[in-house]
Amino acid sequence: MKVDAGHLSGRGRSLSSAVVNGTARELNGSPSRSLLALLRADLGLTGVKPGCGEGECGACTVLVDGAPVLACQTRLADVAGRSVTTIEGLAVHGRLHPVQLALADEQASQCGYCTPGMALRAAALLAAGPEPDDAQIHAALEPNVCRCGCYPRITRAE
Repeated sequence: MKVDAGHLSGRGRSLSSAVVNGTARELNGSPSRSLLALLRADLGLTGVKPGCGEGECGACTVLVDGAPVLACQTRLADVAGRSVTTIEGLAVHGRLHPVQLALADEQASQCGYCTPGMALRAAALLAAGPEPDDAQIHAALEPNVCRCGCYPRITRAE
């Protein structure tokens, strides 16, 4: 992504802003700071989970402009002026998103660590097309790891 250098400033200063869960937020820190660090440490959005830190597990999945991204690998410079949705922002006006309801109805989590990332990937998939087939569901969820082995229940919920 091309970033307007006029929006970037030094360490500890505002890079610009992004809309996080519907609210404009300042992006404070170095342009190379991870989105994961900002969301958890600065904004208290702990639904986004730190996992491997290498972009391999998907625990840190969030949506940027509606597309799944790995927050541990996404730099603040990459989200300036964009919209970020975490699991906390998936529910609207206190009503759970249909994916969240389906996951709960299916009891699709054991430890729950992977659930936020899985839910956000599923929400993005359904936003692209309301009736994905099994192959599309598997492809969409494949980047996320469930160490508890709840894949069958997660897939049924989607």
